[in-house]
Amino acid sequence: MTGWRASVSDVEALVAARHGDPFALLGPHETDDGLVIRAFVPHAETLAVEDREGRRVAPLERRPGTDFFEGLIPGRDRRFRYRLRAENPGGGWTFHDPYSFVGVLGATDDYLLVEGTHRQLYERLGAHLRNHEGVDGVHFAVWAPDASRVSVVGDFNGWDGRCHQMRKRVDSGLWEIFAPDLGAGAIYKYEIVSANGVVQPLKADPVGFAGELRPSTASVVARTDNFAWSDDEFLRQRETGEARRRPMAIYEVHLGSWQRKEGNAFLTYDELADRLIPYAVEMGFTHLELLPVSEHPLDDSWGYQPIGLFAPTRRHGDPSGFARFVDRAHQAGLGVILDWVPAHFPTDRHGLAHFDGQPLYEHADPRRGFHPDWNTAIYDFGRAEVANFLAASALYWLDRFHVDGLRVDAVASMLYLDYSRKAGEWLPNPDGSNDNKDAVAFLRRVNQLCYGVHPGTVTIAEESTAWPGVSKPAHENGLGFGFKWNMGWMHDTLDYMSLEPVHRSYHHDKLTFGLLYAFSENFVLPLSHDEVVHGKRSILGRMPGDPWQQFANLRAYYGFMWGHPGKKLLFMGQEFGQRNEWNFNQGLDWHLMVEPAHSGLRDFVRDLNHAYRDRPALHARDCEGDGFRWVVPDDKAQSVFAFLRLGAPGDRPVLVVSNFTPVVRDGYRVGVPETGRWREILNSDAAAYGGSGVGNFGAVEADAEPAHGFPASVRLVLPPLSTVFFEWDP
Repeated sequence: MTGWRASVSDVEALVAARHGDPFALLGPHETDDGLVIRAFVPHAETLAVEDREGRRVAPLERRPGTDFFEGLIPGRDRRFRYRLRAENPGGGWTFHDPYSFVGVLGATDDYLLVEGTHRQLYERLGAHLRNHEGVDGVHFAVWAPDASRVSVVGDFNGWDGRCHQMRKRVDSGLWEIFAPDLGAGAIYKYEIVSANGVVQPLKADPVGFAGELRPSTASVVARTDNFAWSDDEFLRQRETGEARRRPMAIYEVHLGSWQRKEGNAFLTYDELADRLIPYAVEMGFTHLELLPVSEHPLDDSWGYQPIGLFAPTRRHGDPSGFARFVDRAHQAGLGVILDWVPAHFPTDRHGLAHFDGQPLYEHADPRRGFHPDWNTAIYDFGRAEVANFLAASALYWLDRFHVDGLRVDAVASMLYLDYSRKAGEWLPNPDGSNDNKDAVAFLRRVNQLCYGVHPGTVTIAEESTAWPGVSKPAHENGLGFGFKWNMGWMHDTLDYMSLEPVHRSYHHDKLTFGLLYAFSENFVLPLSHDEVVHGKRSILGRMPGDPWQQFANLRAYYGFMWGHPGKKLLFMGQEFGQRNEWNFNQGLDWHLMVEPAHSGLRDFVRDLNHAYRDRPALHARDCEGDGFRWVVPDDKAQSVFAFLRLGAPGDRPVLVVSNFTPVVRDGYRVGVPETGRWREILNSDAAAYGGSGVGNFGAVEADAEPAHGFPASVRLVLPPLSTVFFEWDP
C-alpha cells in the first residue's frame, strides 16, 4: 500500500485473478486516512459511490490501464452502506458491491463440515436467495479446500472469474460470496484455480438445486424451500405402524420413457402427475419408484451417473414441478421412492472429479477411487466432508421434496474393495480383508439419519451378495436398511419360468430354495429395469411357448410372486406385457393395450395389487416366517406348488396354488387348516384375463380329511399354467 492506495503488486494480482485474498483489497476498508472503497468493474470508464438512496457521495479513481477503481470517502466509516454507479459510452448501471457485505457462514459451519455432522449442509452450501444486510441477492458457498482461488461466474458477470472472487474460510476450505441484486434463474458455475495455479474446467455446483437442460451443464439459482404442500395427512399416516407390516407394491418408472408426447418430447412433471399418478392408483400400486431424477448429463445412463445430487433433472421441468409431482402423488395416496446413487459418479469435466484440481470427492488411489465397470469415480467414504455431503443429499430429498424412501443403487460395489476387480487391482485393508469399512460406516450413518430425522420413510438396498444384516438395524451391527432387493429370488424364478414346462420338474428347487432364506432380511421381490435390457428380453419375452402360453406363464408367475412373501416391485411396461426390451429413448408400447391378452394381463396385475393390499394375510407378515407355511413344496412331477399366507390371529388365511404345466389338474387335493368354504379370489386363468376359463366355480368346500399335515383338505381344479388364490370364508 502507498498511503490509502493499493500497491501496484496487489492491483496486478487482482486484475490477473491471482490475488490471495480479494476481500482484503476490494470493498470498504478503514485506513489511517479514512474509509477507502476499492472495486474492480470491467467495462466501466467512470465509477462513483452513491448512498443507498441514490445520492452521489464521491467518485473513485481509475488505476491507469486497468478496470480497478479506488477512492477515499470523506466523513464515512466501515458501516457505510453504499452502491456503485458505473458509466461508459454505452450508458450507465448501478449495483451493490459484493465486497461490501460480511460473510454468511460461521465457525459452526466450518466445525460441522470438518467433523462430518452438518446434517442440513444444503441450507448453507449451494446458491441461496436471501436478503442480506437489507439487500436481495444470492449467497454462494462451495467446498474446495485445495483451491487457490474460486470465483462464481455466470451470465450475470460475463463468465469473468475476476468479478466475483470468493472469500475462503481457511478452517474448512469453504468459499463464499454474496452476490447482491441477483435473482432466481441466474445461470452459474464455479471457476476454480488449483493449488499449483492451473485453472480448472468450469464446475457445476455440487449442491446446486437446479441445472440447465442437457447438453448445457451450468447450475441454475432456484429455491426449494418454499413449496406449498398439501400432504400433511399422508405424512401423518406414513409414520404409523411398521413399513414391513404394510403392503408395498412398487411400480418402478423411468420418467423419461414411461410415455412421451408429440415429437418424442419428455413429459413435464405436471404432465406426468396428470397421467402417471392416476394410472398407478388405478392399478393398485402403493408406491412409485423413480429411476434417478438427480441431474445427469447422459440420457444413456438412465440417471445412474448423476452429477447434481441436489437437483431434480431439468428434462421434465424445474424443482417446483417435481415438488408438485410428489405432492400430487401423496394426495392420491401414493408413496414416492427415489433411486439414489452414492456408489459412483461420472468424470465429466463439469462434475465432481478433481474438483479443486486434485482428488477431493473421489478416493485418491484409483484402486479405491475408480470403477472399472462403469468408468466412473468412487467417493472417498472415509473423508468426513464427503460422507457429510452424501448424507446431506439423502436427507435433502426427504426434507425438501417429502419423498418417502430411497433405493440405494449398487450397494455391493460399495461394500467390497475387490468388487469386480482382479488381483492387484484393489487395495486391501491392513489385515488383508476386502470389506470397505468406510462405506459400511457411511451406509449405517445414512440409514440412522434417514430413519431418525424422517420417521416413516424407508431405505432399500440393491445388494446382490450374502452380506449379513443388510436390513438389520445399525445398532445391532447391521447396515440399517429397511429392505433389501431379493436378487437371488429374481434370478432363480426367472430361470425357472424361462424353461419349457416339460423341463420344470427337474428344476423344482428354483422356486422352493428362496424360502430357505426368505426371512433372513426384509425383502423386496424385484422385477426391475435391469431385467429387461442388454439382450435379456422383456419379461414376457422370456416366457416359453406360443403367445397364449407366454401370457399364461406370465400371469401364473406374477400370481406366484404376489403370493410369495416379500414386498413387490415391477418395472413399467411389464404389467401389460411389453414385448420389446425397454428403450429409454421412447415411450412404452401403449398401443398393445388394444389387444385382449395385454389388457387382460394388466387387469390381472391390478387385481393382484388390490388383493394384496386388502388382505393382511398377503402382506402383514411378508418379512416374518410365521406368515408363510408350505402345503405342497415337493410335487416335482406335476410342477405344482401350494402354500399358505397368514396374517395376525383373526386374519383370514389365503391359500396360493400354482400349476406350472399346461395340464389341467382335476381333483388335486390340498391340505388346509380349516374346514368350510374357501373362496376363489383370484385365478390367473380366468377368461377375463385372457385365460381358458378353467376354475372352481368361485369356491370350494374343505372337509375334515387330513392332508399335508393339516386337519382338513380341499379338492381343487388347477387350471393350466396358472396361479389360483383361495381365501377361507367362514
